[in-house]
Formats: sequence, structure tokens, C-alpha cells
Amino acid sequence: MTNINNILYLDPGHAFGLSNRTNSFMNEHFTIIDQYQLTEHPLEPYCCIVVHDFADQEYLYKHKAVIEDFLEAGKVVIFGGHLFREWLPGCPIFTPRTIESHEDYHVFKKIDHPIFKGVDTDDMTYNKGVAGFFARVTHSPVPNGAEVLLTFRDGMPITYIDRQSTKGTILVHSGRDLFAHRMQNKSTDRISIQLLQWIQDEYKALQKEVSSK
Repeated sequence: MTNINNILYLDPGHAFGLSNRTNSFMNEHFTIIDQYQLTEHPLEPYCCIVVHDFADQEYLYKHKAVIEDFLEAGKVVIFGGHLFREWLPGCPIFTPRTIESHEDYHVFKKIDHPIFKGVDTDDMTYNKGVAGFFARVTHSPVPNGAEVLLTFRDGMPITYIDRQSTKGTILVHSGRDLFAHRMQNKSTDRISIQLLQWIQDEYKALQKEVSSK
């Protein structure tokens, strides 16, 4: 790493993500560490931890107190994937969907949120003409008071923000790592940059709230 940034990205070391370690975008905006260094790496300098969909959830469950303490310090955790171990506060275990048609994968905006501003829902739903890459399952029911951003057509949540379960903010997306949606030559290219801005804005708001108490 040539740059130290205030967003920590846990690298699961999977074959599909090897390029992240040398990718200029990733190295410019993140501090990337091996996921198993989470308990050894100092977390104070970071405003956000990004957890990949290929993360070792058994390991995260064993050390869930690390995540909880980070959030209780008024910080942000982003998880994209299918939760099958209860290591993330407030997040329900993923619910597989019964699929009858590719239309069941259609993405809808519950609200017009800055993370997905200007992003066409068809561009989220389809990748090279195939539906289901963006999200295939749901985390439901979402925590009380959670802000649902995206849903399937039947209203089941795909992406939500939870500011109630901890003193921090949790962003959950029931699909691939949201930062992987870049350089696709379509409107989903906006997500990664807008998500970076949202992280900084959210952290500032959290810290302002902490300092006022």
C-alpha cells in the first residue's frame, strides 16, 4: 500500500478478487488488509469497514465483538453478501428466494437515495442481459426503523441502512460488493463513487452526534 486511507477493506483472498490488491481505484480509496488481520490491525484511524461477500463469516462471528465495538464508536460498516452467521448487529439471516421468472430479480428504488442517484434500475437488474447478479436473496425482516433503499418487485428488501441497532451505521446489501459495480460502461459506474461520498458524509454526521452528547 502506498496510501493510507480511512476506509478499511477486508480482503477475503478469493480468486475473483485478486485484482483488487493492485487495482488503482481500490488502492486510492481503501486500506486493504487480509480479513484475518482484523483482530490485529488498529481500527482507530478508520471511519468505515467494508466486508466482502466472500468473507469468512465463521471468523467474523468468532470476533463479532470487534465489529460491534467499531460501530459503537460511531462508525460505519458495509456488508454486501448473504448473512448466514449472526456477526452483524441487527442484520437478519438471508432468505433464499423462490424464482419463477427473471423478472423476480428486477430491482426497484424504494427511495431516491444519493448512493443510487442517476443509476438506472435496469442497469442494476441486468448484466450483459442476465438478471440476478446484483441481488438474488433478501435479508428480511429488516431491523425496526431501518431505511430501505432498494427492493425486489414484491417489496422484499435488497439494500437497507440501519442506524438503530448500534451507535454507528450499518449498510447491508444482499448481493455482491457494491464497490465491484464500476467500469461497466453503464449507470452502475456511479455507485462506487457515490458510495464513497456517502461514507464520508455519514461518518461526519455520526461524529457530530457523538460529540454533541
